[in-house]
Amino acid sequence: MDYTLAVGDTDTVIPGGTGVLLLHPSIGETDRIDTDFLKADTDHFLVVSTRTTAREVEQKLEHYDVDESRAEILDTISVERGYSRRSADHFHYVSAPDDLDGVVRQVETFLASHAGKRRVSVDSLTELAYYADIDGVYDATEAMLDLLAEHDAVGLFHLSREVHDDDEIRRFRGLFDVVIDLRDDGSVTVELPDA
Repeated sequence: MDYTLAVGDTDTVIPGGTGVLLLHPSIGETDRIDTDFLKADTDHFLVVSTRTTAREVEQKLEHYDVDESRAEILDTISVERGYSRRSADHFHYVSAPDDLDGVVRQVETFLASHAGKRRVSVDSLTELAYYADIDGVYDATEAMLDLLAEHDAVGLFHLSREVHDDDEIRRFRGLFDVVIDLRDDGSVTVELPDA
C-alpha cells in the first residue's frame, strides 16, 4: 500500500512500512508538517503526544482542519502534570511519560484494531527521552517501526536536533528511510531513499 507524502515543495509517494524522521529545531514550527502528514491519504491516525495533552492535540487538529473523526490520541503527559484524564473513546493514556512499553503497546493496539491506511505521529522522541533513557527510546522506536512494517502503515517521528548530540542524531537517522529536515529559517528538505 502506498501513501502520499506532501512536505514543502516535495510531493511523493512512500510505501507502507515507512518511518519518517522529522528533524527540527527546538522552537521549530512542526505543527504544519505534522498535520499535513496526518490529513493526507489516510483512513485512521494515532497521535502519540508527549508534549501536549489530548485536548491540546484536538485543538491543533481543529486549527489545521484535520478530520478529527479519524483520530486516536495517546496522551502520555497528563498524568505527569497532574491533570485529570478526560474520558473519551478516542483518548488513551499510559501510566507515566516514561512508560515506553505502554506506548509501544498502544501503537500496536491501534494498528491491529483499524483497517485501511493508517498513520502514526510520535511527537516527540526527544520528549520521551527527557522522561526515559535514550537507549530505551531507541529500542521503542525500533519496535514501533517494526509494527509499521508489519501493519503496512507509516509513521512520523519528531526529534529535536538541538537537544541531542551528533552521535545520537546519527543513530536515530539510521533507523529511518525518509528524513524531513526543518531548518531554523523554516526551510524544509526531504531526504528520500533514492536521493
